Amino acid sequence: MRITSGNARGIVLDSPRGRLTRPATDFARQAIFSSLGDFVCGTSVLDIFAGTGAYGLEALSRGAREAVFVERDRQALTSLKRNADSVLNAIRAAGNEAKIKILPIDSFALPLRFNNELKFDLIFADPPYEMLRNFDTAIKILNLIGNFLSPEGIAVLEAPSEFELFSGKGVLNFELTQIRRLGKKSKGKPTQLLISLKEND
Repeated sequence: MRITSGNARGIVLDSPRGRLTRPATDFARQAIFSSLGDFVCGTSVLDIFAGTGAYGLEALSRGAREAVFVERDRQALTSLKRNADSVLNAIRAAGNEAKIKILPIDSFALPLRFNNELKFDLIFADPPYEMLRNFDTAIKILNLIGNFLSPEGIAVLEAPSEFELFSGKGVLNFELTQIRRLGKKSKGKPTQLLISLKEND
């Protein structure tokens, strides 16, 4: 697993052993960032359930100006910090700058750390699939994204192929629009949903 493009292209990303962390594959990230295109440049990024930080670090390599990573698992945090150092050094060596902040907390605690008025242009969320298979937890994740997504922003949610967005009305605090869906259609396989969220009137 490595950074696929930009200032840090080719940097190998460290990943903890075992199955608790599910890093986004190079192929999946290439497909997502191909869809995002030039939108990434100059964005502020939030990477929740960050794991190794592959999504957010790829965004920084491709021109995002800053990123906040939220991860609580100790092993994943060790890999994330190593990866962040490697990517940041490559960006600086190319004559560019980027800001990185790593928060070692549960992603659901983020509203307590930041005022909900703080918004990000691009949000990546790659939670454990069992969270998205639980209706109540899935609602919490989508509302968490909505709390921090800027009005013109895009969120990328990695989910099992059977996961469908809720309409939002009467369930969520936000109205959801699926922009695109990438990945395999086989049950249980990873897919990536590009979505925008709009506050209900």
